[in-house]
Amino acid sequence: MKKVLIALDYDPTSKTVAEQGYSIAQSMDAVTILLHVITDPVYYASSQYSPIIGFEGYMEMEPFQFDTIEGVRNASEHFLDKYKKHLGNKTIETMVMEGDFADSILAAAKGVHADMIVMGSHSHKWLENIVIGSVTEKVLRHTKLPLLIIPTKKH
Repeated sequence: MKKVLIALDYDPTSKTVAEQGYSIAQSMDAVTILLHVITDPVYYASSQYSPIIGFEGYMEMEPFQFDTIEGVRNASEHFLDKYKKHLGNKTIETMVMEGDFADSILAAAKGVHADMIVMGSHSHKWLENIVIGSVTEKVLRHTKLPLLIIPTKKH
């Protein structure tokens, strides 16, 4: 395993996914690539979204402009830079893509020649998500790469 792609969303539980995925990549001496997918720019303008979830120091940050896709992209890049800093490794690569979550994760994995994909699953009812479809399930069905799913259920 030479490259591990870690897909992160804006949920606070993504911190767990980043930490565990990075730990696995480090144990294999693999390159770590953090990915964030922009799928609905409108969501980023809501009060629920914060590109600095789970980290201290956000009060010193400049406010981001979410009225353009470029503003959303900048916020997403900042989001990944915060994770990179949190993980303490400047060699971690980051990517921001736009589009469907699952399709973008699969395209990113192919584009960087990843050897493994790491992502979280927020489902409270795993079987229900398999039946009705989920990002994790779609990635699982369409990849030939090893896929590590980190359960991130909220309690």
